[in-house]
Formats: sequence, C-alpha cells, structure tokens
Amino acid sequence: APRYPPAIMSSEEGKVDVLMVGTGEYTTGYVGGTAADSDKGAGVVALTMFDFRRRGKVDRLGMCGVNGKKFPGIRAHMKRCIEEVYNDMDLTCETFPSDTEVDPAAYIKASSSFKAGDVAIIFTPDDTHFDIALECVKKGMHVMVTKPIVQTLEHHIQLAKLAAEKNVLVGVEVHKRLDPFYADARDRARSALGNFQYMYAYMSQPKHQLDTFKAWAGKSSDISYYLNSHHIDFSEWTLAGIARPVRVTATASSGVAKARGIDTEDSITLAVQWQNLDDKTLGCALYTSSWVAPKSDVHSQQRFFYMGSRGEINVDQAHRGCTVAVDDAPFASVNPLFMKYTPTNGMFAGQASYGVKSFENFIDACRKVNAGKAKPGDYDDGSIATVHTTMQGTAILEAGRRSLDADGRPMDIVYESETSEEPVGIKPHEF
Repeated sequence: APRYPPAIMSSEEGKVDVLMVGTGEYTTGYVGGTAADSDKGAGVVALTMFDFRRRGKVDRLGMCGVNGKKFPGIRAHMKRCIEEVYNDMDLTCETFPSDTEVDPAAYIKASSSFKAGDVAIIFTPDDTHFDIALECVKKGMHVMVTKPIVQTLEHHIQLAKLAAEKNVLVGVEVHKRLDPFYADARDRARSALGNFQYMYAYMSQPKHQLDTFKAWAGKSSDISYYLNSHHIDFSEWTLAGIARPVRVTATASSGVAKARGIDTEDSITLAVQWQNLDDKTLGCALYTSSWVAPKSDVHSQQRFFYMGSRGEINVDQAHRGCTVAVDDAPFASVNPLFMKYTPTNGMFAGQASYGVKSFENFIDACRKVNAGKAKPGDYDDGSIATVHTTMQGTAILEAGRRSLDADGRPMDIVYESETSEEPVGIKPHEF
C-alpha cells in the first residue's frame, strides 16, 4: 500500500531536535493513569512530533516532566494509542527525569542536553511557563509555549527582551488562529467590518476537567488564563493596528468547584474596553470561560459574536455540522478540523488539522531561521503569535486576575503614547 500521505524528506532547511516540556493531556493524552476523558485521548504534541520525524522535519525528541515515575505508564499509553494505531511511527524519545525521580527542575538538565537552534515546546501549568521558557531561551533554543505564554506583563516584557537578544523565535501555541472559520472571520473583520464595536465570546469545559487540572486549578492559575486566552488572542490578532485594550473589569461565578474542595472560580467574565486607534471611539468585548459545564455533545463549547461599525459575524466553533453516534459512547458533535485521529490506510492522516498545522508552522519557521533564510522578526506579521505581538493578551489576562482580586475594581492598561499598541503597565482605575 502506498504511504499516506507521502513522507516529505528532509529539505535543505534541515531537521530540528525538539524537547517537549510537560507530559499531560495535550502532550501525551495521559491523565491520572489513563487516556484523557476528552477529545485528546492520544494527545496532540507528542503524536504530532512523531509524525514530523516520519516526515523528515524533526530528529531527536525529548520529553520532560516532573514525576519520572509516570513515564512507564506514558510509554505504554503511547504504544497503545499511537504505535498500535498508526503504521510507521517511531516512538523513540528520551525522558527526563529518570523513571525513579521526582524533580520539578528537571527541565534545566533536559534543556542542557539540547543545543542552540533546537526547539522547546512547553505545555505545563501556567505558573511554570516563564521560568522554563527563560531557561530554554538563555540556551539559544527557539520556544513555543501554550497559552497563556506567561501570567504577567512584566514577565512577558522580560521574555520578549531576552528572545530579541538571543535572536530566537518565541511564540504562543494558539491554534485557533489556524482554524479556517476563525481565520476567515479575522480577515472579514479587518477588511470589511470597520472599527470595533462589540464582541461576546464563550468557551467552556466540563466539570471533570476540575479533576484533570486539580494540581493547579485555583492554586496557581484560573479558568480565565486557561480558556479566555483563546478569544482574547483572537481579538488581539484581529484588531492589530485597529484598536487596543484600555480597561478590564472582571466578575466571576462560584460554588461548584468549592463544593468539590477546589478553591477557585467556576466561571470568569472579563469586560474589556477597546479603543479604536484612528478616532478614539470605544468598543466593548465580553470574554466568558467556565469549567463547570455539563457533559454534552462537545468537550468544549466555543463561540463568539463580533460586531464592527459596518457589519457582524457569528462563529460556533463547537458545531461544524458533523455528528457521530456509536454504541456504548455518547452522542457527539465532532470537529475533525482540529485533530483527525482516524487513520487513513493505516497511517496518521491529521496533517491538515489546525491542531497539527500550528506546530508545523512554528517548526518550519525555526528551520528557516536556523538555515539563515529568515529572521525571527519576520514572523511578527501575524503569521505566528510571537512573544513580541501578544503582549496585549497577557495584559488583559493579568488585569482580569487583578480586578477579581480587587473585588471587581477596573484595571487600566497603560501605554507609552496615544498611538502605542504595546502595553507597558497595569494600574487600578481611578474614579
């Protein structure tokens, strides 16, 4: 049988070595000793990297966690969900720390075994992103971090400065930019819908995710950082050069998580005032995220309504018109545009999925930079969510957390000038 799709042999750009930091749901699909009870049972990052190696883009792979005692279970899980499902998948991967160690600083030793120009992909709890990314950038590695890239504007500015000094590509993994519905909505908004007026965005996950994330939920991060970051990034990407966020007011719902012994908000809504740059008119965006939704036909409800001064657009990302009903499984609305796990002729066939494309764009960009065919700054044009073009998102998320902690007091986002789009600080609003 022919290979499907055809293997792409190493081009003149050469291969990169990749260190995956984090061993949880998005990297491996392994949660609590078994496959994740979500739409990512086989994981995304590791599966994608194994396929990139098959296609000649990636060579050496490493995976770093905190608890090495999980690795035997992770290897067995990947063998069952990847090697035994897809043909021609080589799961060779060095792991850090050793199978008998527990070491929260294992990423330091792991990154030391990689060289400048290699790639680190960080999918770990939010409060660890900054330290791990900084360590990898110091070593000259290109770095991709899951959203939110960091939790404070101060850390974001520090990371951006070091990335520029080291001349490396640092980006945020925000795959919604590759969703054709969202990408088209962005282009329509920019080209035809005029100045920004109003946006409402909602994103949820079911209650059992509180158990998946119990190690950090409410302790080091919250549902706004985790889910609102998607649509906030969409706004920053869409409104670049058009509008900037100037004030954030947060409100929350509570009760369900606390009844489970987890001291965190159930849902968080951020009301964000945006200022159009050309005429200083104002727009308002509401971003709501929740992790106490019931189990339903989708793992994650995701939708938004966007209105500009000359038109509007609605997107329901959760329902693409495809439903699946199988014996002994719940009725499901599926989204193969995100990740296609079903093999074709025995081969992994998810290369066109935006969950894969997000990583492929970044890996290809790093290969080009390493080959001298591109500079990291070339990707500040919106083609990749770089550390230099995502500061507004971090400012909104941090301001939201600070507003909640100040009992709903609005927080102003500070800029150097009337025309600047790069925030430099956050301060409580003075009435």
